[in-house]
Amino acid sequence: MKECKNLPMEPLSFRPHPWHGISAGPKCPEIVTAYIEIVPTDGVKYEIDKHSGFLKVDRPQRFSNFCPTLYGFVPRTYCGEEVAALAVPGGPRVVRGDGDPLDICVLSDRPINRGDILLEARPIGGLRMVEAGEADDKIVAVLLNDPSYGGFTELSQLPRAVIDRLRHYFLTYKTIPGEQTQTITVDPLYDRAFAHQVLEAAAQDYRRHLAEITQ
Repeated sequence: MKECKNLPMEPLSFRPHPWHGISAGPKCPEIVTAYIEIVPTDGVKYEIDKHSGFLKVDRPQRFSNFCPTLYGFVPRTYCGEEVAALAVPGGPRVVRGDGDPLDICVLSDRPINRGDILLEARPIGGLRMVEAGEADDKIVAVLLNDPSYGGFTELSQLPRAVIDRLRHYFLTYKTIPGEQTQTITVDPLYDRAFAHQVLEAAAQDYRRHLAEITQ
C-alpha cells in the first residue's frame, strides 16, 4: 500500500462556500466545525458574503469595541422557525429567527490573528440575543484542545468576567452615541444541553429552507 504522502491530491475545481459547502462535522452538536469571520484584534467587522462565500468588510468598528472571542458561524445552519420556537426560560418574546447562519463565539487563549479559517470547537452554552423580536442566538464554545479553555464543558464554569465581556459587546457593538437604536437583549444564558437543542433546531431550519443548495 502506498503511503498517503505519495498519493496525488485531486485539486478542487472551486472553493466550497463556507455556509453551504462545508459540513458542521460528524460529531455535531457535541463538536462542531466553525467558520471564523472575526478575531479579537479586528478593528473592522467582517462577515460572509452570502452570494459568493467570500469574506467581506461589513463596516469598520466605529468605537473602541472589539469582539472578545473568535466569532463566526456554524456551517449549514439557519436561524428560522425551529430556533425561534425554542423558548428560553425567562427570555423575551421571539417572533422569528434572524434568517442568518447560527453564530458562534469560540474561546481560546492562543492568538489567532486572522479570520476566514475553519476550526473545531466544543459548544458549552449560549446567549439568547433578541433584536426587534428576532432570535440571533450566540453559541459559546471552546477551541478543541485549547490549553486553557479546552477542558471546559459548561458555560457556568467560565469566569463571570468572560461572560460579561461577551454580553457587553453584543449589547453595545451597534450603538452609536446620539442615535436611537433597536432594543437588544442578551439574556438569558443557557447551558450546553440547550445549546445542543439550538444547534439541532438550526440544522433543521437549514434543511427546510436551504438544503437544495447543497444537492
